Amino acid sequence: MPSVKRRRRPHLTATPLRKKGVITIPQDIRDQLDLQEGDQLVVAVEDGRIVLTPASVVPDDQAWFWSSGWQEKESEVEASLAEGERGELHEDGESFLGALAADAGVDLGEIKQRADV
Repeated sequence: MPSVKRRRRPHLTATPLRKKGVITIPQDIRDQLDLQEGDQLVVAVEDGRIVLTPASVVPDDQAWFWSSGWQEKESEVEASLAEGERGELHEDGESFLGALAADAGVDLGEIKQRADV
């Protein structure tokens, strides 16, 4: 019987399929994708291949909200509300924008002129 020469493909990693369909994703791949125990993966079949894709619990366009900096500000607001602070009320959009401009140290009239509003 002729021997079959196997080609080695170092860029590919094989992993056995165990009972109940369990596989182990190699550590170097988990590290590359920052996968942690409990992370969700989307499983699909594409062109006869099994494709695993990390599932984003938070849509990418909303990830900013969950950043540590934003969450710190959210906590500050929650604490202020709990203490009874309600902030400044504005009668209309113009007074609101004026207050924002004043807090930022910019001239609202100049901004409007540049924006041609």
